[in-house]
Formats: sequence, C-alpha cells, structure tokens
Amino acid sequence: MTQKNDILIIGGGVIGVCAAYFLAQEGREVTLIEKNDIATGSSYGNAGLIAVDHSVPMPAPGVITQGLRWLLDDSSPFYVKPRLNPDLIRWLWKFRGASNAKQVRWAIPVLLELNSASLALYDDLHARLDLDDAYHRQGRIFLYRTQAGLEHAARDVEMLAPFGVHGQVLDANQVRERFPLVKDAVIGGVYYPNYAHFDPARFVREMARVAREKGADIRTRTEVLKFGASNGRIDEVVTTRGTFAAEEIVLAAGAWSAPLGKMLGLKLPIQPAKGYSITAKRPDDFPEQPVQLADDMVAVTPMGPHLRFSSTLEMAGFDMGINAKRVAASRRAMREYLRGGDSLEELELWRGFRPMTPDDFPIIGRPRGYGNLVLATGHSMAGMTQGPVTGKLVAQIITGQEPDLALAPFSPDRF
Repeated sequence: MTQKNDILIIGGGVIGVCAAYFLAQEGREVTLIEKNDIATGSSYGNAGLIAVDHSVPMPAPGVITQGLRWLLDDSSPFYVKPRLNPDLIRWLWKFRGASNAKQVRWAIPVLLELNSASLALYDDLHARLDLDDAYHRQGRIFLYRTQAGLEHAARDVEMLAPFGVHGQVLDANQVRERFPLVKDAVIGGVYYPNYAHFDPARFVREMARVAREKGADIRTRTEVLKFGASNGRIDEVVTTRGTFAAEEIVLAAGAWSAPLGKMLGLKLPIQPAKGYSITAKRPDDFPEQPVQLADDMVAVTPMGPHLRFSSTLEMAGFDMGINAKRVAASRRAMREYLRGGDSLEELELWRGFRPMTPDDFPIIGRPRGYGNLVLATGHSMAGMTQGPVTGKLVAQIITGQEPDLALAPFSPDRF
C-alpha cells in the first residue's frame, strides 16, 4: 500500500532534521525517513564546530601541489587513494578548476554570508528552544608548531580582513594566556571570534525532537530502494518499509545522495571523504575553548564531559576500514601540542563520510528535470555549520517564499 505524504525528506542527519523543523514550523505535513537512526552518519562523530570566520574554500592555489606531495602518504591530512574511478577523476578535474585565486576571492563572501546566516539561526534556535547540546560561543584558536604554518595563517588573516573577518595573530605568550594547556612546541596561533561549538549528535537529536513536537513524522530504519518517476516528477519512493508518494521530495542524504541521485539519472559530483574522530573523557582543567592543531589538521572540541579530536580527509570511496596510520597521526598530534595529551582516557574511535563537492559549495535547490525534488546535500566539511540555514532555504523553496540568500551559487545545475 502506498503511503501518501505532503513532503518526504530522505536523510536523518543535520540537514534533514533542520529541513523537517522549518517545514513543520510552516505548517506543512512532513515525513522524514532515515536508513539507520537519527544522527548516525557524519552528524554523529564530527568536530561539532559552527565555523564562520575562516570561510576559505578547500580548493585554493597551492592545494593541488600540496595534495600531490600527500597523495602517496596514507597518513597525511589529505589523502586520495589512487584508483581508476571515472567519478573520482571527474571530481578531481573540477576541483583543479576551482583551485585558483579568482575563484577563492569570489567564494569567500558567499561562504561568509551563508555561514553567518546559519550561526545567527543557531543563536535564535538556542534562545527560543530548550536544546540540550552543550552549545557555546567561545571562538577558536588555531595553534602552530612551525613558522611556515604560522606565516601562512597570518596571510589568511590579511586576506580575510577586507571581508570583515577580525582574526588575531597571537605570539607564544598570547596563546598561553588564552589556552594554558599548550606545550612549548607551540610558537603562536590565530584566534577567530566567530565560531561556536556543541555536541553535534545531541543537537541533531534535539532538532528531531522539536520537529516531532511540531508534527513531523520521523521514521528510522527505512532505506530507499528505488524511485518511480514520470513526466518530470518523482511519483513514488520505494523503501524497505513500504512505498511513499509525496508532493515534494527533499534529498538530504549526505554522501549517499550521489548513489541515490544516480537512480534518478542525476550526476551529482559528490565524493565520500572519510574522516576520523577520537572521543575522550574531558580533563577537569580543559577550558571551554576549541582549538585546531593546525600544522597537523586536527580539531579539538570540548563537548560537555567529553573532548573530541577530529581529523583527516581520506578519499577512498565508501570504504569503512580504519587506517591505523591516520589514527596514530592524530594521537601523535595530541601528544605534541597539548599537556596531558598522552594520558587521555579514550572512549570511542569513529569514522564517517563527508559529502565533498569539488568547489566546496553545498548543493541546494531544484535540479533540472524534476519539478518536485529539492536537493540539500554536498556540504563537504561544513554540514554542521550550514545545517540550519540549509533547512530554512529548503522550506522557503518548497513554500514559495523569497529565499533569504541568493541560491545561484548552490545550484544543482552549476556543474
């Protein structure tokens, strides 16, 4: 028997639950389906950062050269497993095309506007709703052990200043005044004020709760098997728990959006990029201050009673294997930057897939060819940052409102 719905959302991560909340707030009938449980993908084990100030896209001048040096080092921060995969080759070619100074200068204000709008929504949601997710706004400190790294960071501060970003370069003493737990190897840092942090899984589950309270029907363990489409519309979504027919469909399945899109003939340039995190018991003396072990690209985030170390970008397809070298590199960074980093009580090792687009912009909007489909995916490493604003934009698209932001930079057809 086909279940008829007004709006069907596919995906129970931060994007899906935020879309469900904003649509339910508009009085729409919403059903969300998730193949596992709420917040079990990248929304579970990520760094828990809402990042605004350092809105520099990943494709940039020099990244390709650096990437070639890292390519054969499977313990490097950015590793692409060599393989003859046509989708990966096309993705890398598009990434190369976006890695230029002109594109970066154009992208920075677009990302700043998107991320700032989302941070404002986070503040609003936490002011209006009783969300239990350890939300704090303390900024973020990028820590450096090398002079080359610190000099590069100082150039980023200069580059971002004309866009209204007020980064502060810190010497070794200033770093220790703000964050006393660093070791002597740290020679300086950069502080950016417009960052917030929280427990990401708790936020997603809390948003699912408030969406339910507004009437959203959230169904887990419901996996999409195939679509039925005709005359430019999706007629049905066949799942492991029955068939759904909806007036509007939102695809917000993160890295799995690309294989689901293929069922509809959509070629979404999204590559799964595996990241790792280690969650430990938070020491009593660890302040409410997220930091970045910047030379080694390891994020450190306090999350209530826990401390999370998040790192690496490994493009090896949907391979869930654990690369012991990469985990060891994160542990080594913990020891080299932080006092007490070698005696932490580890609680969980996690890995998951980020949905990476070649230009580091999300995909938000209606794709050509389907009049009742909205894509909300491809958020790369900024899914938590951009979750609320994406959810609100999806609601505005579906309800026919004027979007708060221009959608052209995020168009599904831009590729």
